[in-house]
Amino acid sequence: MKEMEMYRSEIGKPVIVLICGTLVYYHCAHRNSSLVSLVSDVLIVLLCSLAILGLLFRQMNISVPVDPLEWQISQDTANSIVAWIANTVGAAESVLRVAATGHDKRLFFKVVFCLYVLSVLGRLVSGLTVAYTGLCLFCLYMFAESSQSISSCLSRFLGRNNGLTAEDTEEQEDTM
Repeated sequence: MKEMEMYRSEIGKPVIVLICGTLVYYHCAHRNSSLVSLVSDVLIVLLCSLAILGLLFRQMNISVPVDPLEWQISQDTANSIVAWIANTVGAAESVLRVAATGHDKRLFFKVVFCLYVLSVLGRLVSGLTVAYTGLCLFCLYMFAESSQSISSCLSRFLGRNNGLTAEDTEEQEDTM
């Protein structure tokens, strides 16, 4: 039973991200609204919803269970987020610096090719469409990674055993 709940929560994450991405894509691409308009619309809806809930709770004499003003993230979480951003920016800057010097010709041509493909893609479709497509692909990847049956099929297809020994792989195949 616990595995089923964990499976549902793992599948729920990509579905929620996909729904949010779809709403952002609809709001910005089809309605031709800006991202600032989307953020303000979301904040207005949240503010109105919280105000209505607050009035209902006050009328029904129900105390609010959690005060959102007391929500905090830990120092470790904040440090890990900032470290991840710094590492990502640093790695990208390092790759671009090496490519720009011309010492590594192969890396230089890879960067030029990627930038050219992004340029062509940017002329063909809007940036929002590319971002939404990337979000959809990321959600599919998260869904495939969280699903054990799809993950085992992919590992068999790609020839990976995910660090398992041959006996564990055979045992896993026998249970399917």
